[in-house]
Amino acid sequence: MAVPTVPVVPFADYCSLLCSFLQHNKAAVQIKQDMKKMAQLPMLRGTSRGPRGVEARGGRLFGVSLLELRELGLVKDGVPLVVRSMVEFLREHGELRRLEGLFRVNGNVRAVEGLKQRLENCEDVDFLVEADVCTVASLFKQYLRDLPEGLVDSTVQPALIQQHQDGKNYDGTQGSILCPPERVLLHQLPDVHYSLLQYLCLFLTQVDQHHRENRMTALNLATVFGPNVFQ
Repeated sequence: MAVPTVPVVPFADYCSLLCSFLQHNKAAVQIKQDMKKMAQLPMLRGTSRGPRGVEARGGRLFGVSLLELRELGLVKDGVPLVVRSMVEFLREHGELRRLEGLFRVNGNVRAVEGLKQRLENCEDVDFLVEADVCTVASLFKQYLRDLPEGLVDSTVQPALIQQHQDGKNYDGTQGSILCPPERVLLHQLPDVHYSLLQYLCLFLTQVDQHHRENRMTALNLATVFGPNVFQ
């Protein structure tokens, strides 16, 4: 029996959401419309255990460029293995419906640093047994923050933000549909950056779907992640 495929919406159509990370004071209703569309993207599967084989390939995960991680074989389908392990843990065990303030409530600093060092040292980390949700959420934010060039790098960021601020939709209205110049700019990102942004937006969309319980609206998520996406 054939498995039905999940329709894939071009990621470039969600430039407005990405720009809202930086412009986190944008009207929440517009961000909400952008994030709703992201829910149509397929969910990528992973594991909630930390990735193996890092030490033999260089011993570093945090603060390493995405392109370098790919060369080391530590990226799958455009997403770093360590990101997949954290996101899958949060998705499966993070109580997205009930945990109020997810990503706003920080984990224990020493616990976060301990997990980071163990992952860097190629230890087999089982988040379900050895960590709580806030600690893994803080570790995920730190990973994004430590990226040396940011997800939307300096070669694209200024023109992308300016185009979003000054431009209008291709149909002449202000809002979430991407106009052709923004599509071109977004596709200039390195493909591994493009893929990780897509993965991040999909996950944040799922968090926002439970905002009545977790109090993490699209606007709150944009405020938290904006500095990490646009460094």
